Amino acid sequence: MIGAMPHVLRLFTDKLGPRAALTHPLPAAIRAIFVVDGMASIAAGRTSATLAANSGWFSPDSVTFAAAASGAHLLRWELVKTPEASHGIAMGENVASQLTLEAELQLDPKAEYLLRCDKVELPPGGIAYTHTHQGGGIRCLLAGGFNVRVHGETRFIRPGEAWFERGPDPVHAWAPDDRPGHFARVMILPRALKGKSSIRYVMPEDVDKPKPQKYTIFIDEFIELG
Repeated sequence: MIGAMPHVLRLFTDKLGPRAALTHPLPAAIRAIFVVDGMASIAAGRTSATLAANSGWFSPDSVTFAAAASGAHLLRWELVKTPEASHGIAMGENVASQLTLEAELQLDPKAEYLLRCDKVELPPGGIAYTHTHQGGGIRCLLAGGFNVRVHGETRFIRPGEAWFERGPDPVHAWAPDDRPGHFARVMILPRALKGKSSIRYVMPEDVDKPKPQKYTIFIDEFIELG
């Protein structure tokens, strides 16, 4: 991509014990948070919210968060430039934070993008026919299992594991026959796709086939690369 600049999309997994809180806010970044389990209070800039499981939050501002009495399990994506290894680690008593996966994205500074955070649910044996997306992103399996085949190589994904899809690479994926495949993801997409699907099926015969996957969009926000 002519004129593209490298950005790094990072996924952190944050687990907070009952009523645990950060000792220091996380610095400003293009950031999405998905609550996997428990409940968390999140504050960024002049906004705040208390989020239950299966909900999302977006802000480009400095952020802090704390768990309710039940604790909280969060997935946190950040889009940044040239981060160091320790950047983004959440600190606090009874807070466990780790960098789960990071991937470089080549983004055009003259283009306009949005950040989408959604959840995809496939039933046991459900197939995501060979497809591409119009932007790269990081996925994390929430429940069940998932098979992902790219360039002839298949990887089996387990809950808590993450993987990166560039976007233009054709992907064939399916849930095992004995369990579903549920995952959350963040993708960086063209703004023209706000509210629209980013998927393109590679094989014409797959376009009109029944699609078993269910999509829930939590965040579909315009972003400024700066």
